[in-house]
Amino acid sequence: MRLGDTVGQPDEDRGKPLDGVRILALEQMQALPYATQLLGRLGADVVKIEPPGSGDAGRLAQPSVTAADGTAVGATFLRNNLNKRSVVVDLKQPRGRDLVVRLAGGFDVFAESFKPGGLDRLGLGYESLAAAHPALVYASVTGFGHGDGSPYRDWGAYAPVVEAMSGLYETKRRGDDPPVVAPAGALADMGTALFAAVGILAALRHRDRTGRGQHLDLAMYDATIAMTDLVANSWSMGLPAGAPPPLIMHGFRARDGWFVLQVGREAEFARLAALVDRPGWLTDPRLATRAGWLAEIETEIRPAVERWSAARTKLDACRELAAAGLVAGPCFSDAELVADPHVAARHMLVEIPRADGVHQPVLIPGDPIKLSAVAQGPDRAVPALGEHTDAVLRAELGLDDDAIAALRADGVVA
Repeated sequence: MRLGDTVGQPDEDRGKPLDGVRILALEQMQALPYATQLLGRLGADVVKIEPPGSGDAGRLAQPSVTAADGTAVGATFLRNNLNKRSVVVDLKQPRGRDLVVRLAGGFDVFAESFKPGGLDRLGLGYESLAAAHPALVYASVTGFGHGDGSPYRDWGAYAPVVEAMSGLYETKRRGDDPPVVAPAGALADMGTALFAAVGILAALRHRDRTGRGQHLDLAMYDATIAMTDLVANSWSMGLPAGAPPPLIMHGFRARDGWFVLQVGREAEFARLAALVDRPGWLTDPRLATRAGWLAEIETEIRPAVERWSAARTKLDACRELAAAGLVAGPCFSDAELVADPHVAARHMLVEIPRADGVHQPVLIPGDPIKLSAVAQGPDRAVPALGEHTDAVLRAELGLDDDAIAALRADGVVA
């Protein structure tokens, strides 16, 4: 799917679900920007306030590509800022802060990812903006929340930090080995973003019913605990940290690589035994329980499964397992993922053309939300830093060219 394409246009154009919803975002990196991008793909108008100089820190991430204006744009920014407009305002200046307060009155949502207290000191905290705009939904994404109860309230947070604190890394660490950091990319960022999007939509629904805005206080640590729910739950039920659950949930080798198979029910185990021609498993006392399957995974089950799969590709093995009523999937490489026909059929990669002479376009994930009455796309390219400053100030605040020029000359906007 190319940038700007529209996919699945319904017979009657009903627009997007969030048409008319407006979001003013003071955001950095990924946890909040992915949330606002997701809402933007659903129709929300997202205006991003960036600081002068380098803008959102995601613009400086590596790897990067060279944009049409000659500036480098980091991969983190490219993945999280489609369909947004960029306005550069210097919040260190009182006139810059006043511009943001005035702008907020024309928006439904004010979304920010500053450390707790940071915007309060600038007069842009929840209490200040709620007093000026009572119907405003104020959404905060921080590492550990705005309340006074957390001992980590003033800590900064990146995804691996809260992932480590959630217990996820320790459950997978073995012996005296160091933890494997970020085993699934920015899991905590993406998970937090999804909770943020849900929370914003819930707060908007509440405002529609009551006329009142409120403060959404979302902590990355909280969101990650929710996603790694097995850590605390398993501990409470007596399962040692990192102990595998009593079921088959393992990787097996095929002719050209690996596939993952999960068998957690007795009926599934019977199907597996039939498929790999091991009917004796069903009467073997060692395999009479799920704990027994786990105990014999290396001595009995893996050898039998891998003798069967050795003559098959990982994809063919999974096809046969699926046909037998089992659940399995191949371990794809990055190149295999990009070439996967499912990905193409579901439009799950968007091509962003490059301006630096490299033929290969940048690929970012498409929108996983498929609505039968709503077309997907068209996605607009990520904005250049401050690309929409003048247009937004004119349209939202009625400033003329002279007023904007004066603000720019004083460094208030850029």
